[in-house]
Amino acid sequence: MTSLDLIALDGPSGAGKSSAAKLIAEALGWAYLDTGAMFRATALAILRAGASLDDEASLRAVLDRLDLGQQGTRVFLDGEDVSEAIRTPEITKFVTPVSQDPRVRKVLLEQQRAVGSKGGFVVDGRDIGTVVFPDAGLKVFLTASVEARARRRFLEQQAKGITMSLEEVAADIARRDHADSTRAEAPLRRADDAVELDSSGLNLDEVVDRIVALWKSRKA
Repeated sequence: MTSLDLIALDGPSGAGKSSAAKLIAEALGWAYLDTGAMFRATALAILRAGASLDDEASLRAVLDRLDLGQQGTRVFLDGEDVSEAIRTPEITKFVTPVSQDPRVRKVLLEQQRAVGSKGGFVVDGRDIGTVVFPDAGLKVFLTASVEARARRRFLEQQAKGITMSLEEVAADIARRDHADSTRAEAPLRRADDAVELDSSGLNLDEVVDRIVALWKSRKA
């Protein structure tokens, strides 16, 4: 299989994948593809339409006209910037069943592959190296302890004015870990050829530097 000039960054919720991926892309002069935001925007579209995962007709109507876009780090749904709207606790809870739905995954998988197939992307998610881009030139499984991830997410939400206790954030992360790793459709797991990086004791710059160095060593 031909290696694709693409970095696949997988791992559990709150490990810092998105923050790291954006800076890695910037360091390499590449683009960043936020697949998690695509699922969140789809969840928002379903809620706004009053559709349901249990109602095939209403769900299909949303998926058939799904119009997602990304400009830099901003995410768009039907031309509207929904970068903040997709980060609410309501969407965070609903995105888990949405991301597990094979009908949703099929539609977004096609969109993700169409965008990234030419290379020059850093892509983060749960199954990028195992399912979406198994031919990625570098696969990294970025993880961290539940405690470390909860602290980071708690501070992020405080900065955005979202009120959740540290205990609630930790419980939500643990719930998502279980759901992501046990789902039938493309469960979260480390690809056999992925490099595992535990970021519990690392700051963001250290994570970015290590992954950029890994890529450069692969291409040397």
